[in-house]
Amino acid sequence: METNVTQALTIAKFGGTSVANYEAMQKCARIVLANEATRIVVVSASAGVTNHLVSMAHTPMTQEQISDVCKAVEEIENAILTKLSNPDAVEGKLEDLLAEMRELAFHEEILHRDDLKDQLLSMGERMSSLLFSAVVGEQHNAVINFDVRKVLRTDSEFGEAAPQLETIHELSELLLRPEIENAMVVTQGFVGADEQGRTTTLGRGGSDFTAALLAEALQADVCEIWTDVTGVYTTDPRIAPNAHPLPELSFEEAAEMATFGAKVLHPATMEPALRQDIKVFVGSSREPEKGGTWIMRDCEHEPPYRAITRRKEQVMVTVKTPQMMYAQGFLQQVFTIIAKHRLSVDLVTTSEISVSFTLDNPANSVAQRLNKETIAELETFCDVKVEGGYDLVTVVGNHMQSAKGVSSKIFAAVSEYNLRMICFGANPHNMSFLVNENDSTEIVQGLHRSLFE
Repeated sequence: METNVTQALTIAKFGGTSVANYEAMQKCARIVLANEATRIVVVSASAGVTNHLVSMAHTPMTQEQISDVCKAVEEIENAILTKLSNPDAVEGKLEDLLAEMRELAFHEEILHRDDLKDQLLSMGERMSSLLFSAVVGEQHNAVINFDVRKVLRTDSEFGEAAPQLETIHELSELLLRPEIENAMVVTQGFVGADEQGRTTTLGRGGSDFTAALLAEALQADVCEIWTDVTGVYTTDPRIAPNAHPLPELSFEEAAEMATFGAKVLHPATMEPALRQDIKVFVGSSREPEKGGTWIMRDCEHEPPYRAITRRKEQVMVTVKTPQMMYAQGFLQQVFTIIAKHRLSVDLVTTSEISVSFTLDNPANSVAQRLNKETIAELETFCDVKVEGGYDLVTVVGNHMQSAKGVSSKIFAAVSEYNLRMICFGANPHNMSFLVNENDSTEIVQGLHRSLFE
């Protein structure tokens, strides 16, 4: 942990499993109260709540089914409420939030209006921050439950809103800075508001992003991401049991890992941290004494292989035109359409008359909707073929293009498998393979044995 210096500012973020119930929240309260520099705490919704809210926002349900899902959320929240030493202090506020959730869930247009979906999805964080501030309040007098929508200004792209950095900085200095002088502030991750004050969300995993944006706005020294694992591992330990935590990572390595599927890190978290050179710490709220991973600008060691990531639910799109050999503007046309729909492409390969690229395609996501719109537009001027059932496996490291023997060792480990696409990153930090989803677990295990065991 950081040593406490006057004026030092730490922002701590706790994920859904860290605030899953009263006992878990107590552990988190002990962590933040043990560090005087921690003045702002960002919380996710309690584990399970967001999934319930997503199902009501996206799945056609009968009135009875909606009622059952609402009850399931109420049970999670009330189980925490009843264990508080002074539940009366927040019971009324929690009731109001649960009533707002029910009203939104039963709204006749919930499945068709993105603004209503975002309002519904924000309820989990709004409830967990209320309850967590009460848990901290049991051990510490000065604590405020702050509505992040007052400062976290975004555009109006509901479901995946983009933050307005200058406005966030101005509002944070004006409204947040005075609060943290005298109290600890507990606020919501994942949630923002547009200029009209309408609730927006930052996309799945956006609580880390919120913490990093607030850290950037207030020039914090450290942004802590507390989760259910002791740091960032060489790969997902559920896939490779011998995976181990990494003591340190550079911002570049962490950004690559986040982009290519490391669940512990949200891709956007690294950008604000890198812009302001804010150290990021990832640790386990269950076992804080075990330490974790520090992410910073420069590391002591920069090994050729640092980690292996996997991102599931990928699609490969191949666009083809017989005129491509002579059409200088074809690629520009294709990528203009992709940019217009704000999609990010990971791997790209070209041949004489076709271009193939990969897109992230998780179910019920903004990306899935945009993919459909993009493909329809591409079909107006070229042949489009879409193939699903792929995962993206990436080896992240350093100096991968220039170090001898690095790529041959990787290829030897995957020689038994059909690789649909291979890409050496445009920077020296990654090498990616698009592989059949049924092979990806074995491929990650084989690479981990070869490179790390």
